[in-house]
Amino acid sequence: MPAPNGEYVIDLHDVEKVYKGDVHALRGVEIKVTGGEIFGLLGPNGAGKSTLVKIMMTIVRPTRISGTVLGRPVGHKPTLRRVGFLPEHHRFPRHLTGRQALEFYATLAKVDRPTRTRRATELLETVGMSEWADKKVSTYSKGMMQRVGLAQALINDPELVLLDEPTDGVDPVGRREIRDILLRLRTEGKTIFLNSHLLSELEMICDRVAILVQGRVVQQGRIEDLTADSQRYEIVIEGAAPSWAAGHPELRIDTGADLRTTLTCRGAEAPSVQPIIDRLRKGKVTIVSVRPVRETLEDLFMRAVIDPKTGRALAPGAARLTRDEATP
Repeated sequence: MPAPNGEYVIDLHDVEKVYKGDVHALRGVEIKVTGGEIFGLLGPNGAGKSTLVKIMMTIVRPTRISGTVLGRPVGHKPTLRRVGFLPEHHRFPRHLTGRQALEFYATLAKVDRPTRTRRATELLETVGMSEWADKKVSTYSKGMMQRVGLAQALINDPELVLLDEPTDGVDPVGRREIRDILLRLRTEGKTIFLNSHLLSELEMICDRVAILVQGRVVQQGRIEDLTADSQRYEIVIEGAAPSWAAGHPELRIDTGADLRTTLTCRGAEAPSVQPIIDRLRKGKVTIVSVRPVRETLEDLFMRAVIDPKTGRALAPGAARLTRDEATP
């Protein structure tokens, strides 16, 4: 859905990027991001994720693009002041302290002195780096650099935050803390657009996702909607399935080596499963568990990257097209 003012925060169409050698990094990408949501972009290495973000930040010049960011054409300089950006493999001047690095980037973003001093202190506390605030960046671990990098992306109090692999190199405690920060930013009305290879983390926090494969968006939407066809209920019982279950049109029966049987009811809503449970109870069958199941984001991702012609994962990287394929 669009933002309350009728516009999407990110609304991109026909994004193309062709590098030398006829390498098509992006091929007609369309992305729509609603205000106040966490949107995840995922894809194999070289799929074009970082290229797309860098185009939005005017670091990479597109071959072709139409659409808007924060309601203005891509590349509108005043609008970029309302965007926070954490690039992948970012670097800070090693002679600066964490606090100095934040204030330096705040100055570049034209944040006034009292505000940047206050926000640097607040953000260092938010990302758990207060005790290291006045130590040089050269003494930081990779995970600590990521924490300060996230603070840098927020120093100008942006409306839109673009994060490229924000938890790369961060330990499990730090990853959870960063997830909590992103969720809090969402409650404040900020829009988060992030790239990550950690699919389980994206699944926990993203409202919607897009899957980018060889420069094309092959899936986009809410995870619940994208996996709707795989939704099912699994009922685990002790012993063999009752005779009536074998002829039930909505059930699949799998008997395990542990003398337990799983009855799978595909596409079932909770009310439709109740008669099956009632019938099992009436027959005095011991029910071990009943749980709703659907594809994970990893399952969805793997389906998207498998070539239906060969049954194998598509080669990583951008697409190299023949002249006929490259011609619209």
